[in-house]
Amino acid sequence: MTTDDATRASRIEVRVTITEIARQAGVSVPTVSRVVNGRSDVSPRTRARVEDLLQLHGYRKRPASAPTRASLLDLVFNDLDSPWAVEIIRGVEEAAHAAGVGTVVSAIHGRSGDAREWMRNLRSRASDGVVLVTSALEPTLHEQLRVLGVPLVVVDPTGSPAADTATIGAANWSGGLAATEHLLSLGHRRIGLIAGPSRLLCSRARFDGYRAALEGAGLAVDDALVVPGDFHPESGFTGCNTLLDLPEPPTAVFAASDQMALGAIEALRRRGLRTPEDMSVVGFDDLPEVRWSAPPLTTVRQPLAEMGKLAVRTVLSLARGERPDSPRVELGTDLVVRASTAPPRSARARRSEHPADAGADRR
Repeated sequence: MTTDDATRASRIEVRVTITEIARQAGVSVPTVSRVVNGRSDVSPRTRARVEDLLQLHGYRKRPASAPTRASLLDLVFNDLDSPWAVEIIRGVEEAAHAAGVGTVVSAIHGRSGDAREWMRNLRSRASDGVVLVTSALEPTLHEQLRVLGVPLVVVDPTGSPAADTATIGAANWSGGLAATEHLLSLGHRRIGLIAGPSRLLCSRARFDGYRAALEGAGLAVDDALVVPGDFHPESGFTGCNTLLDLPEPPTAVFAASDQMALGAIEALRRRGLRTPEDMSVVGFDDLPEVRWSAPPLTTVRQPLAEMGKLAVRTVLSLARGERPDSPRVELGTDLVVRASTAPPRSARARRSEHPADAGADRR
């Protein structure tokens, strides 16, 4: 073994010796060291055989002297094509910078190959914590994180995570309830929903809040008024058109994301309809740009940047060997009323016929 290889090998925290890995793989010790350190001068077949054994035994690259706190975090998204992700990143970066911690941002696009490649990269750079945002890792990758001793925090989990996994989310149910109750308070009774992906817990919670508000007002959910979406503007545009094509369209729409709400407003505009005069629209997220939309969007604010900050603080705490008081944290949401919602046209007409009564309502 060369001096450089020996130095690099000394930085590997192992459960068995490198010599044993080399023996099981049928290669030399320097070859194992080269694979561990990401050197290119190893054949693909040999590299694959050694990597399988490294994974099996939980090899993990470490600095010569282990730090007392995390110095590098991995922030992993399914996709990065949304302003929603930017807000999470903003919160993570602010908290990580304050703690003197570096951040590596990755997107796995829901593909198992990308996720496995990310895991190989994580092992080589000795990340000390992972923040996983609205993504699902294969059970085997979760197990690899456990074997490596890498703490994990999940933001907006897609499903029900393991009981001991720290998760951070928003009060999606109460947000959906508040959005729908706001429209009900304005006099709307036919309220459409452009829902998020049903596989996501946050989407199902927002729908449940919508349903609870309707039931609280003595109204049943009309399946024709609930259309699917994927949180992107195009699905909001398509969903709103579907609702407008109904024999009796709704007078208001709750879109389960701001981007879908903006798509719905564009669908109205292209039909020569106005928001909120012809249809009120409520979103969910309170992304920075919606206060400048035309009209400014009424929405449910979820504290995206704050969720990112809390995720960093939690994963750093786990890296220090501390345990959170509760593995599940849910931050509050708030209704932000702007100009995209108003009473339905029929209610406005009644008020104009009885101006004295309308004045009494305002008091």
